Amino acid sequence: MLAIGGTIGTGLFLGAGENIAKAGPSLILMYAVAGVALFFVMRALGELLTYRTAEGGFAGYAREFLGPFWGYATTWTYWIIWVTTGMAELTAAGTYIQTWWPGVEQWQTALVALVILFVVNLISVKLFGELEFWFAMIKVAAIVMMILVGIGVLAFGFGDAGETARVANLWEHGGIFPEGYGATIMTLQMVMFAYLGVELVGVTASEAKDPERNIPRAINALPVRFALFYLGSLVVILAVVPWTAFKGGASPFVLAFDRIGISGGADIVNFVVLTAALSSCNAGGLYSTSRMLRTAGVNGDGPKVLARLSGRGVPVLTVVISAVVMGVGVVVNAVVPEKAFMYITSVSTGGALAVWTVILVAHMVYRRKADAGALPKAPYRMPWAPYTNWVVLAFFVFVTVTIAWEADTRIALYVAAVWAGVVGLGWLFVRRGARDVPGAEVAVEAEV
Repeated sequence: MLAIGGTIGTGLFLGAGENIAKAGPSLILMYAVAGVALFFVMRALGELLTYRTAEGGFAGYAREFLGPFWGYATTWTYWIIWVTTGMAELTAAGTYIQTWWPGVEQWQTALVALVILFVVNLISVKLFGELEFWFAMIKVAAIVMMILVGIGVLAFGFGDAGETARVANLWEHGGIFPEGYGATIMTLQMVMFAYLGVELVGVTASEAKDPERNIPRAINALPVRFALFYLGSLVVILAVVPWTAFKGGASPFVLAFDRIGISGGADIVNFVVLTAALSSCNAGGLYSTSRMLRTAGVNGDGPKVLARLSGRGVPVLTVVISAVVMGVGVVVNAVVPEKAFMYITSVSTGGALAVWTVILVAHMVYRRKADAGALPKAPYRMPWAPYTNWVVLAFFVFVTVTIAWEADTRIALYVAAVWAGVVGLGWLFVRRGARDVPGAEVAVEAEV
């Protein structure tokens, strides 16, 4: 549920609107290509997880196979990724609220949402888990419901959109690539952002029941989930409503249900996408970031005070730090509300590409050692490695070029350069405490 809650969020529910307006139906192909790439990343991570479950997930593998600096850098980079992703989700929440109350500023909604989730994460892990479970259930049920309603409109022609809804909308109105191949390629930044969170399986694996059995099952189910939640939902709404009707800054799901004309349907969907944003911010923005910070304290990659738990098993200090830094997103929404979402998501995507790259490279090192007999072979193997590793890495380089191409997303590279300097400077202070022993991560106390 953490992986589902973290992945299905603003990138799909809000970002898809901008991309549909930019590229039309060809956006579906970009989601398919990105989904294949991320599936191979998860297969690589799955092989590492079944070789040895590491505290801190992929940061532990970076430490073991690439060196202590990379374990440290991955831990902190993953933290900043989810902090900025949390900012994006808060931005989206502000956009959704404006559907009902146009007079409410984005930053005001972002601030209220941040405070509520902050309090929930401070109280107890059990309350967090219950809240996230229902957030994720709402999203999954809603997407299935939206797909079924859309299929009903296509099959029986009911609703206001019934007369124009047809599968041919996927290639009419200018074809599958109505704005050209270049426009389609330039959607990759937001598409990759939509998949951010799938790697949360690697963060939570150390607390999973029977990981050797359940982690491969979860990863093998990803193609079905990708096909249903991403491709299926986009195919249906673009068949029900022509792509020319969509625009940036609004959820395509809300717009589609508004066009269908079901009484109260658009409001229900707007509520769903609002909970989706809060869910992703809850699961990744505060839960994941606070745990990654605590891992830094446990492993010597940060001050030891970060490792402390409260009497209820909550890393209070790290939750506070993550929430305070996430508050920068509130400021961005106040200063440049029209650009806030694009700026923040491009930074998150750039960081995610770096983390996914570390997973692939660490896997290649492990596979080479395992094939040489130096390490045991995992029962769950990545297909066609290392060739698939190199193909996906090349794809990530291509996505990085698209980020650099546009002025609005290029800011991610400037932020990455600054972040690299901060991480390098921080390493000078923590390297003496960083452990250079494979598997030396200290187990995190049970939090439930």
